[in-house]
Amino acid sequence: MNLDFSAEDLAFRDEVRDFIAENYPAQLRGKQDEGDELTKEDFLSWHKVLAKKGWVAPAWPVEYGGTGWTSTQRYIWSEETARTDCIRLMPFGLAMVGPVIYTFGTPEQKAKFLPRILSGEDWWCQGYSEPGAGSDLASLRTKAVHDGDDYLVTGQKTWTTMAQHADWGFFLVRTDNDAKMQEGISFLLIDMKSPGIEVRPIITLGGEHEVNEVWLDNVRVPISNRVYEENKGWTCAKFLLAHERVGIAGVASSKRGVEKLKAVAATEMEGDRSLLANPFFRRKVAELEIDLAALEYTELRTLAAMAGGKNPGPESSVLKIKGSEIQQRLTELTLEMAGHYGAPYYRGFGEGDNEHPIGQEWANRAAPTYFNARKTTIYGGSNEIQRNVIAKMVLGL
Repeated sequence: MNLDFSAEDLAFRDEVRDFIAENYPAQLRGKQDEGDELTKEDFLSWHKVLAKKGWVAPAWPVEYGGTGWTSTQRYIWSEETARTDCIRLMPFGLAMVGPVIYTFGTPEQKAKFLPRILSGEDWWCQGYSEPGAGSDLASLRTKAVHDGDDYLVTGQKTWTTMAQHADWGFFLVRTDNDAKMQEGISFLLIDMKSPGIEVRPIITLGGEHEVNEVWLDNVRVPISNRVYEENKGWTCAKFLLAHERVGIAGVASSKRGVEKLKAVAATEMEGDRSLLANPFFRRKVAELEIDLAALEYTELRTLAAMAGGKNPGPESSVLKIKGSEIQQRLTELTLEMAGHYGAPYYRGFGEGDNEHPIGQEWANRAAPTYFNARKTTIYGGSNEIQRNVIAKMVLGL
């Protein structure tokens, strides 16, 4: 999409490009080029560079450490970081619990947690989903009971991303079993080093240790770590999910993915013509680009509204649905393009002195990327649930 940038915006774009070129960690570029798994330290290396510059939280209010950028500048930032293949910062602190704390938290909570989120000193995880309480999140059963000035928290969470690295987690817990489901939930900040917490790995289809089960057995949590009122945590939960769904759209990264897809398809031969010259494949790519352009306009409208002081509303469900579907279609087309080179994927296949990638490097990663993308239409509230939200909140059905 070509936007008519002002001279000030063009100068900002040049500043961003120069900053990334001069400061993006070289070891990250090397690992990304080789397709190596990134560590906690890798993610934090870029986070800390941006924190030092004051650019780590563009969406935050200035008084809490935000950049004060306009919606156009935030758009430019997302475009430029995607164009140069910068890794995505972990969203759990910056995009999820941070906004909850500065919106609903006490002055003490803001002073304690927000600076450490910005600096990267605290790595956060999200304790929402449970076995039997995923899309129907309000049916969660993890409970918190009073014990003096503390809660004792017992239960199980699942699909907890990067919990193996987390210093803190934000958890939804049930504090009133007699209230209606949404009205008996509280929002707690829990130190992941607390006695009684056990993190168990879940290995994904692609072979990665990305998600986990988290077990809590009478974990002692100070009542002062509850955000907002007791039994009113659903208000925080909905607010957080709206922010999360805007981020899930991933427009800039999908645009970059389409560029890479077209570049490869233009050189991969199918007989005497390139794959991109195949009218059936080219039509799929064109349809994807059209849908992505429409999604980008919707995201820009949302960013403009947020810049005017509004919080994300039901339109975040539209962004989540279309954005996640586009991400899946992109990985499907990449796997289709890889053909039989995408089939024999095994993590660790051929390791050691005899390692020989099967096909080209991009094709070697097509299958695990495809596998991992199956989750996008489920996390952040499944797309079926999001359609119900749109029907009720937008269409009034």
